[in-house]
Amino acid sequence: MKINSIFHIVSFCGFIGLNLLSAQVNPAQKQQTTAFTNPIIWADAPDLSVTRNGNDFYLITTTMHLMPGAPVMHSKDLVHWEMASYVFNTLNDNSKYDLLNGTVYGRGQWASSIRYHKGKYYVLFSPNDEPFKSYFYVTDNPEKGGWKLITRTRHFHDASLFFDDDDRVYVFTSNKVFELSPDFKQVIGNSEGTEVFQKDSSETGLLEGNQIIKRNGKYYMMMISWPRNEKRRQVVYRADKVTGPYEKKVVLEDNFLGFSYAGQGALIDDKKGNWYSLIFQDRGGVGRVPILLPVRWENDWPVLGDNGKIPLHGEVPLPPFKPKNNIVESDEFSDKKLKIQWQWNHNPVNEAWSLSERKGFLRLKTSRVVDNIYAAPNTLTQRMTGPKSAAVVALDVKGMKDGDVAGFSAFNGDSGILAVVKEGNQKFITFSTNEVSLDNKTKAITNVKKEEKKRIPLNSDKVFLRIEADFNLGKDLADFSYSTDQKNWTVMEKGYKMIFDYRRLFMGSKFAIFNYATKNTGGFVDVDFFRITDSSAIK
Repeated sequence: MKINSIFHIVSFCGFIGLNLLSAQVNPAQKQQTTAFTNPIIWADAPDLSVTRNGNDFYLITTTMHLMPGAPVMHSKDLVHWEMASYVFNTLNDNSKYDLLNGTVYGRGQWASSIRYHKGKYYVLFSPNDEPFKSYFYVTDNPEKGGWKLITRTRHFHDASLFFDDDDRVYVFTSNKVFELSPDFKQVIGNSEGTEVFQKDSSETGLLEGNQIIKRNGKYYMMMISWPRNEKRRQVVYRADKVTGPYEKKVVLEDNFLGFSYAGQGALIDDKKGNWYSLIFQDRGGVGRVPILLPVRWENDWPVLGDNGKIPLHGEVPLPPFKPKNNIVESDEFSDKKLKIQWQWNHNPVNEAWSLSERKGFLRLKTSRVVDNIYAAPNTLTQRMTGPKSAAVVALDVKGMKDGDVAGFSAFNGDSGILAVVKEGNQKFITFSTNEVSLDNKTKAITNVKKEEKKRIPLNSDKVFLRIEADFNLGKDLADFSYSTDQKNWTVMEKGYKMIFDYRRLFMGSKFAIFNYATKNTGGFVDVDFFRITDSSAIK
């Protein structure tokens, strides 16, 4: 055989071998992983409950007095999340949801539970306000919305809905379990619930945020524990029967990266049997942010993260998911409906806003005479995000009337407010601070402390308002500036301190666009756009 023939044979065999080797290590056939950095969403998304159907995860969080409410997010990798739907558009238990005869600041929809069971998705939550009744909703597809109210029952605080293997339905809240009828309308047996464990001597404070799962025949209740004058921690109660007896283990106690101690969340598995935990951490002015922890099991107990500590970085054995949208997004107001990221402060007055009266603009009309932003209807909000975020709104203010106040706010119980104020025929750009006081029982506004810090005459009908926020450790600061040409900016305030206060609004700071009348209704402003110019936490 000639040498060149041997060479061709060897080359051909080598080619076949390389292709076989390539087929064996084809990257598409490898286990794909998704890297993550905590927090996975540096924005206000507390009270996490999560469920799974196949490869799809659905997460519900709390937004209380914001409407629409009970936001549901979707993911396939637990790292990247998109907005899917809201469970309800409005709550109408009483007039306070409309900012009439009081407010529901920090009340409304509280910690919820989402569960997938036999082709349907269920949500349970209890508004922390009169008439103290629970809501049960159902849908076939959270990504299409269509949530329908099934029934309302007695109040269950921070409750977890649970379907057992025999289809019996339970609700867990703190140390009690209630069995419900299949239609969710009645409590079966003891109407006061069955106490399944008693607090031990170390549990002298709150035990709440119950989220239950079942694994290998055992029941696990994840709860936040906050012993009096001690650090917040995550505990798990475990039992062989749904009614106990339960034994306890502390599974997480960590003030990750120097922020507050983390806690309250859920356990979830993937299709391949890997386990994870989603919890939140208080981070001051930005609110309460979601944290992802891989979970392994030792002696039938979950071990969260790095032996009970939160990892900064990690990987999950799931292929990367590309969301259709972000948790926070810019809006040019050119569509027929608002983007899903927007929420109104309390129920909106629908006849006082429009996307059609001036094409490409959001028109906000005044509909009620009030004297502060906290009583004003139709304030439109999106989350502010960390570690830094910035946004600009463009306003056409020629439709304002005498006494109208419109603008852009870092909105919370303490608010920094960049506003256009109309006085007679003159307009002014102002920066002021507002601090609201609320009645502890009714949440009625008892006082708003206002301080105007800067005022400049405005000789243009078009104005651009900008807020830049820094939520790094020890910061929680916002800068406010305005422009009439988007080129030359005038600083109105630097270093405004943003504050999270659970006694009042109980939420992270929000970008808020507003317009209200202090003298007569009938004025309006047109919002041309809302643009995120810096948001390093968007996933």
